[in-house]
Amino acid sequence: MSLSSRGFLCFTLFLCSISVGLPADPFVFYDWTVDYLTASPLGIKQQVIGIEGQFPGPVLNVTTNWNVVINVKNNLDEPFLLTWNGIQQRKNSWQDGVSGTNCPIPAGWNWTYQFQVKDQIGSFFYFPSLGFQRASGGYGGIVVNNRDVIPVPFATPDGDVNLFIGDWYIKNHKELRNDLESGDSLAAPDGVLINGLGPYQFDRAVVRDGIPYQIINVEPGKTYRLRVHNVGISTSLNFRIQNHDLVLVETEGSYTVQQKYSNMDIHVGQSYSFLVTMDQNATNDYYIVASPRLFDSSNWTKPPGVAILHYSNSQGPASGPLPGLPNEFDTYFSMNQARSIRWNVSAGAARPNPQGSFRYGEITVTDVFVILNRPAELIDGKRRTTLNGISYLAPSTPLTLARQFKVPGVFKLDFPNRFMNRPAKLDASVINGTFKGFVEIIFQNNDTVVQSYHLDGYAFFVVGMDYGVWTENSRSTYNKWDGVARSTTQVFPGAWSAILVFLDNAGMWNLRSQNLDSWYLGQEVYINAVNPENDNTEVELPENTIYCGELSSLQKDQARRVNFSSAPMPLSPIDAMVKVVLVAVMVALRGVFDISGTI
Repeated sequence: MSLSSRGFLCFTLFLCSISVGLPADPFVFYDWTVDYLTASPLGIKQQVIGIEGQFPGPVLNVTTNWNVVINVKNNLDEPFLLTWNGIQQRKNSWQDGVSGTNCPIPAGWNWTYQFQVKDQIGSFFYFPSLGFQRASGGYGGIVVNNRDVIPVPFATPDGDVNLFIGDWYIKNHKELRNDLESGDSLAAPDGVLINGLGPYQFDRAVVRDGIPYQIINVEPGKTYRLRVHNVGISTSLNFRIQNHDLVLVETEGSYTVQQKYSNMDIHVGQSYSFLVTMDQNATNDYYIVASPRLFDSSNWTKPPGVAILHYSNSQGPASGPLPGLPNEFDTYFSMNQARSIRWNVSAGAARPNPQGSFRYGEITVTDVFVILNRPAELIDGKRRTTLNGISYLAPSTPLTLARQFKVPGVFKLDFPNRFMNRPAKLDASVINGTFKGFVEIIFQNNDTVVQSYHLDGYAFFVVGMDYGVWTENSRSTYNKWDGVARSTTQVFPGAWSAILVFLDNAGMWNLRSQNLDSWYLGQEVYINAVNPENDNTEVELPENTIYCGELSSLQKDQARRVNFSSAPMPLSPIDAMVKVVLVAVMVALRGVFDISGTI
């Protein structure tokens, strides 16, 4: 190599080192096709919704701060949207994937989601948000990993396993939603699935032959992280593993105080991470069980979900009775278990500082909402569910678009902060949130079943729950130090749960029942959190926005499909600038060093 060539190479490496020293948050790209598949999870062929030919869908495995780009092709025969359960898309409700924020992706169309997974590390899942479609599948896991600068409060596990548990119906989502629209209540489920598969044949008198089941292969002495998600429709499930302890370490993006449980009640829409050590003698395999909890078992005689934990040195199949449920008639067992889950305030969060550095108990509450739900009732001749006497009626124009284009009459910022003693009504009533206000929300469950409530765009602090009617005096029982931060909380029948949430994420965010029948019939509301001092706080309207309703005329043609899986990774502004400089320098130096080259 000539002296001039060596000089040019050294200078180029110096410039490259500048670029390397200015890192950008990386991008990852996915192409997902959503389609109908044929499966037999309970031994009977039926139509399910799959993604990339998988049921459940692929796991989205990313790291906090990454930018995620997912091109979704809708091959179903009806509109479709995906929502990212628990992912806090910062100031970007355009990507939330619910009816109030996005026009649906029409059949045969594609649409590209782009969002950043930021300020969270942990276990989440995605699912279809429209038309009762989650009842047919379309769900999958989201794993958000820590960056290297953020320590994890436990040793790196020897393996990482996602488990999707949920009640299941042989009827597809179209039949189930037709039942609801006809005025029928949801019947008892036909079974419980684990990872889209039916129960292991633990009892030939109970489980028919030929049903495929999940096998989790493990090595003796090793410790595995099990991320367990209740992706079902409306049934709380108790999760347990025969002869093995569950060490709870994380829930929905928050590290917890590490405690051992022999079983865990997981309610609809909730996600938990457990460390499980393979410390048994492997004389045989072991049962993994998910069975209905807080459920009228007289209406359900089907087997629970049963999978198999298989040691590599196992000497035989699982045997004996399934591990038993906690006392079904002890109404406080599940509530006390929920109260025992505490935030690990000394662990690192998504930024390199302790989770407990946000001292929520010292912040002044600016708004209080007591949100009451009741059993389904007739409104205008239709069976509907309500929150504070209002059954949400989704307008044809999403709320975010109506706000952006100032379309009148689509929604009203008048959701009441208490139940109003007036006839129930259908309406698109929205909570007028105070940007960077600290809101107290009390869910009062006057129904006869456990309800779960979820808030998109945020993690909230679960500070209290009890049976009876919430009163001002109930605040004396609040946990104001280490109540866990999460995005979905259960509310027991005839009881209340209280949460605190800091509205620092600008946008229009969905607050809903995770119980699919309650949600479909009207139990949802949106929180409008707008920065009055800066219109640019939120991410701008995406270029690929789909228009519908009052804005349908703005839709020119179908969004152009881009094969992102083969697209080059976009450069950050800094990297782009450095590349321009490199090109300019190379052009200038070619004459000096008498060489040629490319970048």
